[in-house]
Formats: sequence, structure tokens, C-alpha cells
Amino acid sequence: MSAGRGTVIAGGGTGGHIVPSLQIARALVERGHPAESIELYGSRRGQEATTWPTLEFPYTLLHGRGLQRSMRPSAWWANAGAIAGLASACVRAVGSFLRRRPRVVVVVGGYASFPAGLAAVLTRVPLVCMTTDAVPGAVNGLLGRHAAANAVAFADTDLPRAHITGTPVRPELATLHRTPQGQAASRVALELPPDRQTVACAGGSLGARRVNRAVADLAEGSWAGCADRTLYHVTGRRDYASFAPGPAPVSEAAPGAVCEAAPGGEAGAGGEGPGLRYRVVPFEDRMPDFYNAADVCVVRAGAMTVAELLVAGVPAIVVPLPGAPRDHQTRNAEALVGMGAAVLIPDSDCDGRRLALELNALLADPERLRAMGKAARENGHPDAAARVAELVDAHAR
Repeated sequence: MSAGRGTVIAGGGTGGHIVPSLQIARALVERGHPAESIELYGSRRGQEATTWPTLEFPYTLLHGRGLQRSMRPSAWWANAGAIAGLASACVRAVGSFLRRRPRVVVVVGGYASFPAGLAAVLTRVPLVCMTTDAVPGAVNGLLGRHAAANAVAFADTDLPRAHITGTPVRPELATLHRTPQGQAASRVALELPPDRQTVACAGGSLGARRVNRAVADLAEGSWAGCADRTLYHVTGRRDYASFAPGPAPVSEAAPGAVCEAAPGGEAGAGGEGPGLRYRVVPFEDRMPDFYNAADVCVVRAGAMTVAELLVAGVPAIVVPLPGAPRDHQTRNAEALVGMGAAVLIPDSDCDGRRLALELNALLADPERLRAMGKAARENGHPDAAARVAELVDAHAR
């Protein structure tokens, strides 16, 4: 860390940590801090290794990776290497902080934030923790006890000195126009019919096999003949080949699910014939349009997805990932249900029949959908990044 850099923001590995880190940094710039005075800390193995070099902020990438939750011998060896890498990263972070003495350190969770967070505790640099899930992860659960302040996304998060700020998300989500005209424009942008009820489904960047199978079963089964509905299915890159409909003639395609090859090799709904419009893509980077186009979303319950649903004001069916650390996705989903913004389907119950049951009930009740969307938006925090930045400045030395 070079001279003059006063704020360290640590967090990486996945988009759920990278996005909040970047939004907090930019909120600090809006408060008058020069971009060169803010340093991002992450991992050489995370997504940040490819995205941060193009940003306006200086950054440091440390060794280390997450621990495997397995008793297999191969996992033991991998974890031994992970611990050694984290130890080396911690030593490096401590040395940097002793030389440069940052004014404050912010951690956003995940293994990539641990070295900087531990170094802050050991060198007595003020620490602010950002917890994006309803239950703290292992890193924030440990470091949060020593933090000057904990920024949390949900009430009742079990951390001391907690301040409810919400989770920082992409700012364009707060400006969505969920009007009939706005929804139609987003549907057209995604190459979808503008005048059909639309369900948007996604399971994360890699995908969620259970959710993908349920959506495909729904499209091929009871919804195949639904001429007034669209399913927009983001499979994730890992699962796309398994679920993308191939370019088949009408006579060979499933009834009501006629598909054709779309630009870039994606599968898209083809023709103007009767039946469900079913579009399958491997990845979607136009997430504001994804949310805005949807009458209902079917998604996992990761921290960023939940925060984006709330800010965008979108009703949802959430399917928590089983086995997530500390079962945080179930806790996130339960928080949404408690707000009246979502319906929860356990992963073990998620199939085409259950999806049809829940979606049919929601789409047949526009008043309920409006109430769910309103509840989501009322519990969203579009100013979360600014709130966290204010908290950071309040506790910096």
C-alpha cells in the first residue's frame, strides 16, 4: 500500500463480495476521498484478479483460497495449502499496515477479506465489517466481534455495534421503471415479447442444477401451451449445454416450445406460433433489464440476489441453496418471506410441478404481486453504499 492511501476495502472471490466493495469505494469518492487513497484487497484466485486491473482504484491481490468442507484426504491436503496461503497473506497485510497505517479497514466477508481484517485487529486500525447475509459468515462472525461498527443488511443479525445499511448494489437498479411501459422496454431489450406475463429464472453465474431442471420441466410440461406467458431462463455457463434447446424444426420441438439458434450460439424462442415463449441463455449481464422485465423472478437466495430483488422491487420465488455455510441462504429467504416479498420453495421440493403451482397462483393474482413488489421496494436500501461510506468515515481515525 503506497503512501497516502487511507482506506482499505477487503473482499473478493465472488461477485457477492466484489460488487459491494466497489460500490463502497465509489461512495467514498463521492464523499470527497481521492480514488488513489482507497485500496482494494482481494485474492489472486478470485474474480477480482481479472476485473480489478481495469478499475480506477489501486489494488492488492494476496495468496489464499477458501477451505473445503470435506473429510476426504484430498480436501485435507488442499486445506493445508489454503491455510498456508492465508497465513502468508496475513503476514504480508500486517507488514503493510505497520508501515503505512491506514485510517480504516473495511471487510466485506469471504476468505479474501480475512488477511486485511485480521491485520487491522492486530495493528489496531479501526475496522468496519459489512455483512450482506442474514447470518454472518465465518470471517465476519469472527472479525465482527472486534469491529468498531458492523454494517448489516438485515435486522437481528447477530453482531455487536450493528447498523442497518442494506447491501450496496449496482446503482442503476434503483432507477428501474416498473411501469407497463418500462417492463415492455426491458422485455424488448432481452428479445422477449413485450405483452406476455414474464417469469425470469436464474441460479447464479454457474447455475443451479435443481432450479434449472425444474424450470425446464415447467417449460416442457404444464406451461408448454401457455400462449400468454414467457419464461426467460438464465442457466449459468456450467449448465447451459445441458438445458439449451437445440435448433430443431417445429415438428421435432416440444409442443409450444419452438426454439431456434440465436446470435452468439444462444437458444432463443423462435417463431410466432402458439404456446409458451421460452428463451434460454447461459449468462445475463443486463441484470437491470432482467429484473425489470419480470413479473416474478425464480432465483437462489444469495446475498446479492436478495439485495437486488429488494432494491428493484420484484416479487420472487426463492429456492435456497442447501448446505450453504451456516445455512445463510435459508435465513436470507426467510427474511424476504417475512417482509411479504417472496415465496420460499425448499430445494428438495423444487420441481416443475411445485413451480407451476406457486407461479400459477401468483400470476393469477395481480394485487398480490403488486403488494409483494411494494414490500420488496420498501425494504430495499438503494442508498446502502452511501450509508456504509458514512459509517466508515465516522469510525476512521
